[in-house]
Amino acid sequence: MPEPLIKLENVWKIYQLGKVDLEILRGIDLEIAPGNFVVLLGPSGSGKSTLLNIIGLLDVPTKGKVFLEGEDTSKLSEDELANIRGKKIGFIFQQFNLLPNLNALENVTIPMLFQGAPEGERKDRAEFLLSSVGLKERMLHRPFELSGGEQQRIAIARSLANNPDFIVADEPTGNLDSTTGQKIMEILMNLHKKENKTMIVVTHDPTIAEYSEQIVHIKDGQIASNHLGAGRVLWKK
Repeated sequence: MPEPLIKLENVWKIYQLGKVDLEILRGIDLEIAPGNFVVLLGPSGSGKSTLLNIIGLLDVPTKGKVFLEGEDTSKLSEDELANIRGKKIGFIFQQFNLLPNLNALENVTIPMLFQGAPEGERKDRAEFLLSSVGLKERMLHRPFELSGGEQQRIAIARSLANNPDFIVADEPTGNLDSTTGQKIMEILMNLHKKENKTMIVVTHDPTIAEYSEQIVHIKDGQIASNHLGAGRVLWKK
């Protein structure tokens, strides 16, 4: 068995609301193998987006540990975490998070700019990525000139800008109609298969789980069940 790309040990996330402790995550244990396609599935309020933020190192647990390639991330500084996020992790959000005053090409170059890539390299890479998601003819359009599906494809291209080890996607089809959502999932699956990208996708939509190799059901801040391929249950509470 290869070493997990990501490993969570007894992860809790607790917010204090006055004198009340609000437990969002409660004792999460999870391993994600490199090259896997994982869906975190659960209803609104189950804690799945919080879990994704911790996996993506955007947030830290209140208790417990997160390991990336065997390294305890709790021992890293914020600068070190930011460097890992920039180089190793690609992010796709439900709201796309594109800069409205920049065109598609410029939006995709931003992560490379932060990593100090030369201008020519940034432009060539962005053109290649936008072509790969079917937006060769739309590179100079700004977000407001594009459909929701096209904006999400820009976001996918942007997530690949620095050739990350894995991609985290929070409800990537949540603002799209079912047909467009299916096309977006097919793009993600194609990236996973052709480039062996590890994909971690949060959704409340059970049909998205059909694309995954591992389905982790989140309920009330805990893992209720963990399935591999063809619905085979690893364990269940």
